[in-house]
Amino acid sequence: MSIKATVVSQIEQIRGPSNANLPPLTNDLPLLDSGLDSLGIAVLVARLEEVLGLDPFTESAIASPPVTLGELIGLYEKCSQSS
Repeated sequence: MSIKATVVSQIEQIRGPSNANLPPLTNDLPLLDSGLDSLGIAVLVARLEEVLGLDPFTESAIASPPVTLGELIGLYEKCSQSS
């Protein structure tokens, strides 16, 4: 499974049954509009570390946190290439 598919799948699982009432998970979707609050994003990062074996927030210098879903996915893809 690709990194993008994994991230999207994990977000859908965390959002749970409310998925139908939320916007589609597109690259330009702001993370704040993804249906995840700050705790949900923390859970997402923990799950992605477990599933992907990557934590770009501790493994690389990040100039600014990701704002959109596409930026988050790109962060994980870049981390995977440098691992």
